[in-house]
Amino acid sequence: MSSPVVLGIESSCDETGAGLVRDGVLLGHAVASSMDEHARFGGVVPEIAARAHVHSFAPVVHRALSEAGLRMADIDAVAVTTGPGLSGALQVGVAGAKGLAYALDVPLYGVHHLAGHVAADTLDHGPLPDPCMVLIVSGGHTSLLLVRDLARDPIVHLGDTLDDAAGECFDKVARVFGLPYPGGPAIDRAAREGDPRAVRFPRPLTGPGDDPYAFSFSGLKTAAARWAERHGGGPLPVADGAAALQEAVADVLTRKAVAACLDHHVSTLVVVGGVAANSRVRALAEERCRAAGITLRVPRPGLCTDNGAMIAAVGDLLVRAGAEPAPLEVSIDPSAPLEYAALQPRSRALAG
Repeated sequence: MSSPVVLGIESSCDETGAGLVRDGVLLGHAVASSMDEHARFGGVVPEIAARAHVHSFAPVVHRALSEAGLRMADIDAVAVTTGPGLSGALQVGVAGAKGLAYALDVPLYGVHHLAGHVAADTLDHGPLPDPCMVLIVSGGHTSLLLVRDLARDPIVHLGDTLDDAAGECFDKVARVFGLPYPGGPAIDRAAREGDPRAVRFPRPLTGPGDDPYAFSFSGLKTAAARWAERHGGGPLPVADGAAALQEAVADVLTRKAVAACLDHHVSTLVVVGGVAANSRVRALAEERCRAAGITLRVPRPGLCTDNGAMIAAVGDLLVRAGAEPAPLEVSIDPSAPLEYAALQPRSRALAG
């Protein structure tokens, strides 16, 4: 008897994703983004995102199935992001996933969006070591996590962002620099022509008395905005500003992540989330991990941003762990804390 095929659905923000995973192997996935529709507003508009998910849901699922060479009847379980995220956007994905699970008479699993980012790495590099250190860096989240068995064990937060996340900092500063949305890729592109030493931006929460694992990027955002203001009406050296900002973010992220690995005697660092696609974050993480004797794992850029494959990966882990499915009346939780990979009451999380 072949292993079950799990369909994963992601709709927490502005990407509609569907992916198919069997026994830890990605069979096919597809993503539709509404980012271009949000760009003129300089950020994600929830109503536009929800409407785009409605239009994209069915085509994305069919494209993923086509890429995998599978039919709808081949799906053995459905996993869906139930939080955190935009309320309307989550509702669309959950409603669609419930409909599929009911029609196909297969189990449904509610998945935490950030656990999906963690599981995305398994699709490129195989099972996560137990334990491993995970640095999640995205538009709305920056966290250092100690992860053991992702499907069964609680996820330990060593540190989280106190204000702006790294990706949020990139988006806001990009706007000040006159760069397009989304800010992260725009900063990365502009930084290629700049000198990272041209501006000495602060490294927040890296002092001797600071929390070694917490993050704060609001002050860095303000420092970059003030630097831009000081140029008045003159030409702004955007490339230098972008390179220096990117260096500051990468420095703080990788410095704290490597320190956490050494402090907790963990030999593997996994970096995930949209900002993990940033070229300087990847390069500096590689350099510092090599120097510290730490194994670095970062998914390919296409699996760093939001996608359905990562949700299918969590669903696949839950199925193989014997997790109890979610009830069909499972609801969304737009501000769900990351405690377990499955977003259900703990009493229902695992069978037996």
